[in-house]
Amino acid sequence: MTRTADDTAPGKARKLLQVLGPGLITGASDDDPSGIATYSQAGAQFGFNTGWTLLASWPLMCAIQEISARIGRVTGRGLAANVQQHYPNSVVAVVVALLLVANTINIGADLGAMAAALKLVTGGPQLLFVAAFALLCVGLEVFVNYDRYVRVLKWLTLALLAYVGVAFVVHIPWGTVAVRMVAPQIDWTPAYITTVVAILGTTISPYLFFWQAEEEVEEVKERDGAKPLRRAPRQAKGEFARIRIDTYLGMALSNLVALFIMLTTAATLHAHGVTDIQTSAQAAEALRPVAGPAVFVVFALGIVGTGLLAVPVLAGSAAYAVGEAFGWHVGLTRKPRRAKGFYGVIAVATLVGGLLNFSSLDPIRALFWSAVINGVVAVPVMAMMMLLGSRHDVMGRFALPIPLKVVGWAATVVMGVAAAAMFATMGKG
Repeated sequence: MTRTADDTAPGKARKLLQVLGPGLITGASDDDPSGIATYSQAGAQFGFNTGWTLLASWPLMCAIQEISARIGRVTGRGLAANVQQHYPNSVVAVVVALLLVANTINIGADLGAMAAALKLVTGGPQLLFVAAFALLCVGLEVFVNYDRYVRVLKWLTLALLAYVGVAFVVHIPWGTVAVRMVAPQIDWTPAYITTVVAILGTTISPYLFFWQAEEEVEEVKERDGAKPLRRAPRQAKGEFARIRIDTYLGMALSNLVALFIMLTTAATLHAHGVTDIQTSAQAAEALRPVAGPAVFVVFALGIVGTGLLAVPVLAGSAAYAVGEAFGWHVGLTRKPRRAKGFYGVIAVATLVGGLLNFSSLDPIRALFWSAVINGVVAVPVMAMMMLLGSRHDVMGRFALPIPLKVVGWAATVVMGVAAAAMFATMGKG
């Protein structure tokens, strides 16, 4: 059944799944196989002493993702379209090109991790699995009806519960965890700083901004009577409430799952002296002798499930950015023949990412450079978002409220410091 704009009116009861949408999917896709590798490495190397980063980053994530959602919902245009309208074309071109490159590399790393995890569980040819996952992701994103596809993505978020379950199977000293969350033993070494930067870069990433803003635009297209809030201000109160609930719960799920991954690897791998984990598949394999075959299987299959969610989001966010930069028709609600360029970018980014696994390119090195590119892109994009969200000629009466501005700029400053730290620690530790 098609939802209407009136469904968001204040005081009307709605099922939780109707409220949860772009924010839930965005948050869940943040825990992609590459992110799982980062969180596993943090737990294996530093035990319970990096969990505090997820507690500290949650309000920053919520603010910046809510801002991106507001920009999309108020203007009825995606982030790239708004940036193009108000900033030089050269700035848009550089940002979009870097985003496309970073997302394609990340897609390749995620496809490789999914294939490696499946091979660990079932055996079989890893490269064949890479090709199969790539074709499956493209097929679903291009040919499945948008409303049905969004439901698929929502159900895929359940894959994250695998890591919650795993954490309760292994023995975790919850008292120690609680202490370390608020009073961590910070190790001021390049390795520790690099890990903290990697966690921040994984949880607050540019592709998430573009995806959530665009999905708000798609939501407007799909709901009868819904309009951009600048044209339909009476819908604003209910819509902002929905965005806030959706975003805060989605980001909470993202960080909670990341925390459970850290705790699991800290309580098992770190406790047994296994500290060098480079990929999510390595983390799963290392868990087998330490935590048992059941934990190993659940952890590995969780990698596949999260990858099936994250790869389409990575490809879709790149396609939205490229399409809006060139003025194409964009949107998963459009038929392929009506948005050939948009769907072409999705297909090419996914398939090129898959082909990286067939090359001699070191996937770990490639992912490192993807993180570097994201670090370069995130700060200026966040700054432009903050400026756009504060402009009355862009947002009308719905310019960002002061509390959201404060936290949003704080997130931007934190990411700027993180990017500077990343470059300062390159090649160290």
